[in-house]
Parts: sequence; structure tokens; C-alpha cells
Amino acid sequence: MQKRNNVATAAITAACAVLSVTCCRSGLSGPEASAASIPSARVAVAKRGEISRVLTLAGQFQPYQVVDVHPKVSGYMKRINVDIGDIVHEGETLAVLDVPELQAQLQETSFELKQSQEEIARAQHELKSAEALNAALHAQSVRLEEAAATRPGLIAQQELDDAQAKDLSSQAQVDAAKAAMASAQQHAQAAGSDHARVQALENYTTVTAPIPGVVVWRYADTGALIQGGANSNDQTLPIVRLSQSSVLRLRVPVPEDDVSDVHEGDALQIRVDAIHRSFTGKIVRFTRSVNFETRTMETEVDVDNKDLSIAPGMYANTALELASVRNVVTIPVEALILSAQQQETVFALDASNRITIRGVQVGLQGTKLAEVKSGLEPGDRVLIGGQEKYHDDEVVNPVTASTPASEIVEQSGGMIDLKAGANGGGE
Repeated sequence: MQKRNNVATAAITAACAVLSVTCCRSGLSGPEASAASIPSARVAVAKRGEISRVLTLAGQFQPYQVVDVHPKVSGYMKRINVDIGDIVHEGETLAVLDVPELQAQLQETSFELKQSQEEIARAQHELKSAEALNAALHAQSVRLEEAAATRPGLIAQQELDDAQAKDLSSQAQVDAAKAAMASAQQHAQAAGSDHARVQALENYTTVTAPIPGVVVWRYADTGALIQGGANSNDQTLPIVRLSQSSVLRLRVPVPEDDVSDVHEGDALQIRVDAIHRSFTGKIVRFTRSVNFETRTMETEVDVDNKDLSIAPGMYANTALELASVRNVVTIPVEALILSAQQQETVFALDASNRITIRGVQVGLQGTKLAEVKSGLEPGDRVLIGGQEKYHDDEVVNPVTASTPASEIVEQSGGMIDLKAGANGGGE
């Protein structure tokens, strides 16, 4: 009995010793206990950087101008000097037509013009003759009147009346000669106008290039009957089609949501994969209207192409910077909290890792970063994520996350992948 009690006593003593050791190992006190109770929080450091919103789009090159060259007159093709692919200059002769009836009309109008000029010459002689006769008869009439006045009765009244009548008659002849002269001049003007009209039509038999460019198609051959273009409704074929390709229009369809961010002079980064060429262009015009079917606005960039390295119809991939800010304070967008007063706020940490809720003014936002216009300085720390677990004036144990200072937000409006297209795929 005594032995059983001793065993029980020893067991109790051992259990107490184990419990005492366990309690000593697990027990914390003082600063260690306080540190264990401080929660951890992910934080990001406000940095200086930039944020850009870039719209990537596919565009297509178009000629600056395309002209179908029609002749003004109908005739047979006597000679055509150009073919597809030829480079021509403004005013260069493209073709010559043969119109025999125009030659006959031109000769006829030339004869009428010469005849009218001869009529003018004849009228001039008649006018001079009438004026000379009138001068002589007028002088004679004046002398007789002076003599009759000096010596009354010396000259019969009948003779005075005859002299005066001849003077008036010669003056009427002068007036008639002047009228004939005016009529001859008017006839000459009419003949000259008619001659100029026929001459202009004859000049139209030589068809010249109205613009500098490239012949992209030829519709007529030597000997063919070519119909003249009387008006824009005619369905007659032109002689050639000219494309002004030394300057190209790059047309880019901007989606409706981004139309308000498009301005004249905005820069685009342009990449032409077909010729492995990249360059910068500027928006020069846009339609200011959205297409009902595609919900896009056509926007154009003029591209210098004096070497004709870019062919009309080629595709280009472009990048249009819709908005950007540089050298600004940026923080992750997940650091922003909208307060009950609809104010953007952040949970910032002071030097002692204590939370301070601050109101901030936010500018441009990307998908990852936001611009802070006021309320933070570079180097300030802010909580990112899980802000609902913390409160103002709380001390936390910061765990700094690695975050970027800058961001380029790409919005795709459609790109051209030539390799994917060749394989039957692509966007």
C-alpha cells in the first residue's frame, strides 16, 4: 500500500515538472508579446514615373489622289505613251488622239478669223476716207459762210445751203463708217472666240497628266475609238488611271470610345511590316463623324513617299498615344479607397509604421498604376489591398512589395499580323 502511494506521488511530481517546463517554453512577456500582436500589411512606395494610354490600330495606305484621265473629245487613239507602272509628271503627254473633223473646223474658223480681220481693215479705210471728205466739205462750208458774212449778197443763199448740206451728209457718212467699223470688230471678236473654241478642242487631242503620279491602269490601245467625257454621268472608260503616290494617306479607324482623344497634330508611331520600316507621323485630318456600321472614325496621316517604297494598299500597325503624364507621383491602383464622401483616399504609413488615412487627388489611371496629383510625395508608403482589415492610427508591420513606377496601357483596336495572315490566322 505504501509502495503504491509512493509511485503515485512520483508520477504527480513528474507531471508537474513537465508542465512547468512547457509553460516556461511557451510563455512570452514584454516587447516580444507586443511584437507578436502587430499585424503585417503589404505596402508600396510612391514613386516618380509616367503613365500612358496607347491605342494600337491597323491602318491602310491610300493614294493621296486618284484620277481617271478622260479626253475632252472623241477620236481614234493615234499614240499612247505610257503603260501601267510608269511614273509621269504633271503636264506630261500621255496620249494623242486623231480627230480629222476638228482639223477641218479649225481651218474654217481660221479663214473666218482672217476674213473678219480684212473686214476691219476695209472699214478702217472707209472711215478714214469719210473723215477726210467730211473735213474738206466742212472747211468749204465754213469759208463760204465767213465770206457771206463779210460781204452780204456776194454768195447766193442757194450755194450756202448746198455747202452746208454736203457738210452734214459727209458727217453722216463718217458716222456710218464708224458703225461699220464697230460691226467688223464685233464680227472679228466672234470669229476669234469660235476659233479659240475649236483650237481648244484640237488641243484636247493631246492628253496630258493633270497630276504627278504613277499609271496604275491603262484602258486604251493604239487605234481604239475613244469617247470624250461630256459630263460626270458618262460611263465611258478613261484612257489611264493615275495615282499620286509620292504622298500617301494612311487611314486609321479610331473606335468610338476614343474619338474624343483624337486631335490634329497628335503623333502616331507607324510600323510597316511589309518593308520593315518604322517612323513617326502626325494626324492631319479626320472625318469628325462616326461610321454607323463600324462605329469608328476615319483618321488620316499624310506620309511622305517620294521613293515610292510604300505601295498603296499596304497595311501598317500604328500606336496612338491617347493620354500621358510624365514625371508624376504614381502608386498602384489597389492602394486607392473610395470613402463614404466619394473621396479617393489611401492608407499611408508614417515613420513609426502607423496608419494615417489621407485624401488624395487622382489624375490619369492605368490598369495597374494611378497618378497622384496631391496628397502624397515620392517615398511615401501606402497599403495595397485588404485595407478593410486595418484602421486609422493602427501600427502595422510593413511588407514592402515591388511595384513599377511607370505603365503603358495598350488598348487594341485591331492589328495586322502578316505572318499569321499568311498561315491562315491572324487577328
